[in-house]
Amino acid sequence: MGCTTIEQLAERIASIEKQYDLDKIMQAYELANKAHEGQMRSSGDPYISHPISVASILLDYCMDTDTICAALLHDVVEDTDVTLDELRKKFGEDVALLVDGVTKIGQVPLNSKEEQQAENIRKILMAMSKDIRVIIIKLADRLHNMRTLDARPPHKQLKTSLETMNFYAPIAHRLGMSDVKEEMEDIAIHYLDPYGCSEVERQIELHKEERDRFIDSIKRRISERITDIKPEPIIEGRVKSVYSIYKKVYVKNKRFDEIYDIYAVRVIVQSVIECYNVLGVIHDMFRPIPYRFKDYIATPKPNRYQSLHTTVMGREGIPFEVQIRTVEMHNTAQYGIAAHWKYKAGITKSAAGEQRFDWIRQLLERQQEADDVEQIADAIKTDLAPDEVYAFTPKGDVFALPLGSTVIDFAYAIHTQVGNKMTGAKVGGRMVTLDYVIKTGDIVEILTTNSATHGPNRNWLEIAKTTSAKSKIRSWFKKERREENIERGKMDLEHEFRRNGIIPEPEMLAEIAQRQRLDTVDDLYAAVGYGGVSLSKIIQRIKETQLRQQKEQAALAPKPFENIEENTRRSRKKGIIIEGVDNCLVKFAQCCNPLPGDPVIGFVTRGFGVSIHKLDCINVINNMEHDESKERWIKATWAGVDDTSSYRATIDIITEDRTAMIADVTVAIASNRIPIFEMNAHQLKNGNASLVVTIEVAGMEQLTNLMVKLKKIPGVISVERTGKQ
Repeated sequence: MGCTTIEQLAERIASIEKQYDLDKIMQAYELANKAHEGQMRSSGDPYISHPISVASILLDYCMDTDTICAALLHDVVEDTDVTLDELRKKFGEDVALLVDGVTKIGQVPLNSKEEQQAENIRKILMAMSKDIRVIIIKLADRLHNMRTLDARPPHKQLKTSLETMNFYAPIAHRLGMSDVKEEMEDIAIHYLDPYGCSEVERQIELHKEERDRFIDSIKRRISERITDIKPEPIIEGRVKSVYSIYKKVYVKNKRFDEIYDIYAVRVIVQSVIECYNVLGVIHDMFRPIPYRFKDYIATPKPNRYQSLHTTVMGREGIPFEVQIRTVEMHNTAQYGIAAHWKYKAGITKSAAGEQRFDWIRQLLERQQEADDVEQIADAIKTDLAPDEVYAFTPKGDVFALPLGSTVIDFAYAIHTQVGNKMTGAKVGGRMVTLDYVIKTGDIVEILTTNSATHGPNRNWLEIAKTTSAKSKIRSWFKKERREENIERGKMDLEHEFRRNGIIPEPEMLAEIAQRQRLDTVDDLYAAVGYGGVSLSKIIQRIKETQLRQQKEQAALAPKPFENIEENTRRSRKKGIIIEGVDNCLVKFAQCCNPLPGDPVIGFVTRGFGVSIHKLDCINVINNMEHDESKERWIKATWAGVDDTSSYRATIDIITEDRTAMIADVTVAIASNRIPIFEMNAHQLKNGNASLVVTIEVAGMEQLTNLMVKLKKIPGVISVERTGKQ
């Protein structure tokens, strides 16, 4: 667990060869100790034990004096009265900036509302781009919190574990800090799935003695064969992490005996040539398992990881993995970016100019381009995913992509114009479809055209895996097809409004556009059209806004029915009988367009009489039980309706996309002498078509007969009345 007292920390600092300013560190401790005086952790320990433990973890990486000071002070600004100005005057600009960066990262919980989540992610990436030490401190902070998570209540354990798996472990992976990543994942899965985790641990422990004997035997045999290498190589043996085995058992559905790399042996040598020589010896000693060799020396991972991996079978019939690397590669694999402080003189604190941190810059750029916070969350999950594939161009250039990437992602990884001009792809010389999922080792050739008018297809957004490719596709549509985007976006929005019984007002659409950082309603339509804004999010926000407005109106409105006995008076208007109200204005709600025969209910509006809704209208369901408005709902029934009465209804017809379908539908409606007020048609993503028709009918019976007739038209898949739940 490391150091928990300042005496232990000072003793550790004295034992490290690297020079530290112990006086400055002790001053940081004294300020933190005084600021946190009286504060306790959930475990019952004094709070100061936490920053000491974080500083101790950072000493494992030999981080510099300012980083250790910032670790001791990382919670004082957030949790006490100490200000950044005080820290700046006492410890300098660097320490103050580090504490400020860590404080900002911790201010908003990562699983809160999506806008807050996206904003917090921006803060983290901005802090990382200014000084990479900020995230290293935060990872040490999170690691210690995970180690002491058993003292927290169960709901906090789950929340913290989920945050760790979704964000902090992937960040540690991208920084190459494999020890931190693996420990975080192993602890998190213990709380997220204690039963599954226990089963994996039980299987690992089941044959512990046999396993230890097996690993010792393999190490001894390899050592005997490579005695000519000087200095003598380091040979280590271990069992893979609990979480890596858990993923293969529960995510990939493998039996325990089907996992080839539970056991691993690592050989650490001095030079790259020795790595390949040892590989030859290993393949001579043991039988290699086909397709289980990976050369990460020639093709390093994006986080700078380098090693040779091969899985072989011993005479015992047990498969095991052998990793071969140099000492420098091993240090990078264990400590990642922090290895530069442990084994070198550190690096430039800013990540902005470092090629190795391009992924941080790219994520920041994509967030600036994103129109919807959902895209930002997707970017984090996709771009920080630890599983990657490596594919080659015909010229031998290698590209690393997230697992599951398609040839569309590969094309855009080469260059934006290659993606925009793509007409097809070959893998291994054979044509493949655009949804072909790339595998490591594939040689991918992208076929392009010189046509000035050619561009990506909208359904590529559904096929592409990476945020980068999706962002570039949206960008093309955004720039090249604005008028088309506006028309399509308006049609899609109107269709969703009808489906959800929403009557939008211009002010509402303008407000939504403003929330999406768009200047006009046309910009909103365009963003919907090219896929930059999620339709479901817009609909959800409108419903939330309407519900809030209804609550506000209900709070101000009088309660008209408190002292009226049921059935004492009836108002009969427009074929509707309203209980308890005389001679009031009656209107039919456009969100559900009730027809004679529908079960209905009335809602007393402010200044507009009684609005009649169907009982199964979404607005009735959402608002009936709210304290602010439930007393405004009133019984209503249909009275006798004369032959001249007519009512508007809207139906949604899903059909096959064939010629003359609109004509067939129009003829069927006209043959029943039913007027058509509006008709909209558009193609669906699955290749079908949607016809939304507003008509005028005498009542439910006429509408039902018409719907039966429409369903008999060849190619009609479904006919539904919109607003029906």
